Amino acid sequence: MNRIAVPWEKLTARVHHLWEEQWLLLSAGDFCKGSFNTMTVAWGSLGVMWNRPFAQVVVRPTRYTREFMERYDTFTLTAFPEQHRPALSLLGSRSGRDGNKIAASGLTPIASTKVAAPGFAEAELIIECRKIYSQDLDPARFFDPSIETNYPKKDYHRVYFGEIVAILGTESYRAGG
Repeated sequence: MNRIAVPWEKLTARVHHLWEEQWLLLSAGDFCKGSFNTMTVAWGSLGVMWNRPFAQVVVRPTRYTREFMERYDTFTLTAFPEQHRPALSLLGSRSGRDGNKIAASGLTPIASTKVAAPGFAEAELIIECRKIYSQDLDPARFFDPSIETNYPKKDYHRVYFGEIVAILGTESYRAGG
């Protein structure tokens, strides 16, 4: 995949489409040490917080990737062309605890440019992040009671904010070509 550096202020993306329709892979760990995991995510956000570009992701306590999010300081978000939808589906439905789901997906982990967490060779967009904040969701703070229906097992997400330190994407993700 031919990716170029994309400055935050030049990033052009249909953000809702990335999360809701296209999905993203959240990867945490250390590529060089071979200690990392990934999972498909469809909930999160991109924006500005504390005068920094950030990505916000949520991870349930039962997910294996959560252990890597806690142990390591960085994570990546990667987006893929539609042809890789089956791989993302597999990575979202299997646990890395039970075997090498990344190998089973057919995707190729690669070193990132500024963080220890891996990207993927097949990705059309790689967002590299350094964790700057985390907090567990508190159901007592849900203003809309229907949100609780997302948690029949009471396995409330932990929210992570990551400062975006690098973005690499295909030309379509860079405003102004």
